[in-house]
Amino acid sequence: MSRSQNLRQNVINQMLEGIAKRHIRSPLPPQAALAEMFNISRTTVRHTLQHLHERGVLDKVEDTYVIARDPGEDDGFNALAPPIDQQAIQFEQTFFNLINQRQLMPGDSFSELQLAQQVKASPVVVREFLLRFMRYDLLEPIKRGHWRMKKFDQQYAENLFELREMLETHALTRFLNLPSQDERWIQARDLLDRHRAMRDTIASNYRHFAALDKEMHTLILSAANNPFFNQSLEIISVIFHSHYQWDEADLKQRNIVALEEHMAILTALISRQDVEALCALHSHLGTAKSSMIRCIRQYN
Repeated sequence: MSRSQNLRQNVINQMLEGIAKRHIRSPLPPQAALAEMFNISRTTVRHTLQHLHERGVLDKVEDTYVIARDPGEDDGFNALAPPIDQQAIQFEQTFFNLINQRQLMPGDSFSELQLAQQVKASPVVVREFLLRFMRYDLLEPIKRGHWRMKKFDQQYAENLFELREMLETHALTRFLNLPSQDERWIQARDLLDRHRAMRDTIASNYRHFAALDKEMHTLILSAANNPFFNQSLEIISVIFHSHYQWDEADLKQRNIVALEEHMAILTALISRQDVEALCALHSHLGTAKSSMIRCIRQYN
């Protein structure tokens, strides 16, 4: 199958799914808007609309297409890409990994189509994620379908740290009051064991600490049982745990210090020492804040 045919069939499947889920309503938007929505050419839009018209899914009223019926299983093509929801999850993880691995840095420009092809995701999925992520003021649109990663300043970091401290302090307090049979106590003990194991190899294994770091803070936030707390973790992970624009010169030492601070939090937490656990958390967040502000001052 040619690349253009593969693209057209994927777009047809995506448009059918959009109609079925009522993301695309009747009458359909103009062809120019559909081209922008799917990040495709108007020629591909015309082929897609013609196919859906021939199938009877769409009807044409003068120059406008309207939905004639709900799509059926036979209207599209064999699955050429994962479902939209699955693509969204995969793309989010890939986008954060690109930042983790420093393949996307402050000042870098990229296109929606470039990312969509790299991840094999729908351009609609990519665009919707970037529009959501834009609210964190870490990227900006520069022209249709193109974006640029932005830097953040000290005030931005301090504001975000204030949010982080409020969320994690509240969550840790809730964690300390979990019933003894809650499985998260077992997870905390397992996490402490893995921190101890990493301490023996961190001199050569320090880059693997970011995953352990994220896991611990995720566990703490889970005790709040609040989906809004969980959503906040995405931006916290990108900026703090992924070292978004930090110099790596002292990354090893920072991670060694953070590992010890984690162990102090977990040890006090498991021992139900409320004051010690909260003090250890505040100390850990204070260290992270100082490190980030130092780096921002150095490179801005």
